[in-house]
Amino acid sequence: MSEPGIAVLIPCYNEEKTIAKVVTDAKTALPKAVIYVYDNNSTDRTAELAVAAGAVLRNEYTQGKGNVIRRMFREIEADCYLIVDGDDTYPFEQAAEMVDLVLNKNADMVIGDRLSSTYFRENKRPFHNFGNSLVRRTINHLFRCDIMDIMTGYRAFSHGFVKTFPVLSQGFEIETEMTIHAVFNVMSIYNVVVDYRDRPVGSESKLNTYRDGFRVLKMIAKLYKDYKPLSFFSFLSAILTILSVAFVIPVLIDYSQTGLVLRFPTLIVCGFVLIAALQSFFAGLILHNLTLKNRRDFEYRYHEVSKADDRQLNMKENIR
Repeated sequence: MSEPGIAVLIPCYNEEKTIAKVVTDAKTALPKAVIYVYDNNSTDRTAELAVAAGAVLRNEYTQGKGNVIRRMFREIEADCYLIVDGDDTYPFEQAAEMVDLVLNKNADMVIGDRLSSTYFRENKRPFHNFGNSLVRRTINHLFRCDIMDIMTGYRAFSHGFVKTFPVLSQGFEIETEMTIHAVFNVMSIYNVVVDYRDRPVGSESKLNTYRDGFRVLKMIAKLYKDYKPLSFFSFLSAILTILSVAFVIPVLIDYSQTGLVLRFPTLIVCGFVLIAALQSFFAGLILHNLTLKNRRDFEYRYHEVSKADDRQLNMKENIR
């Protein structure tokens, strides 16, 4: 049998202080893997040092981590994909285990879980700690799952996941999008606890705590609407109904006491709000049925990708 193809994907933007070490560590941990560094408009020596360390260099000229990962997933063919940041915050001791879960345990996504190990001790940005915990609790509650680390940049993926995942994000919210996609489509998710170390001196994070944090929360709301429209629009419908009833009660009290409608504008507005509540509920029902259809379509696409993988494997074996 032919050896499975392993690709290590490293998105980079101005990581000259760490990229050579990350590439070297990846080659040591996974000697049979191909190391790809995707440079995202770096203005320092990141690209030069990555090539010198033995990586295959490619470029994505549209700024943003989500855009880089979209390019990676389009271009690279492999049986297993290991994504890791180029800032040397993730040791490679668990890389072989993560790859093995994809290749031999049918995992679709393996999450490198920082939050269960050294993250809160090593990370020196308290708002990042708070944000990671908030996002984890929010997604686990909304999507009824138990993911230990939502925003980790250390993951392994199957070929099926990569070739059926529609990348919508442009920035750092991509990790949230990947997690929700896997959870919603009932894909096989494994958790591997990994150590985390803070960036070395002189290496700066590209993540803006407030701007990117807001984008992540916005993405959660958007994906919740897209993946669970009945729950989302039922909640909106309930709020509108409560508002309508609350404001119409004084009108009804006046009417019961005087036999007159003394607040016609309020009554009219309440009527329109109640209509909006009904529309929201039925919109949720319609979109729910469309979501079920999308789930069936996804299963079909995943099945087609799996069949194509099997055909390629058979061709390789026949050639050998």
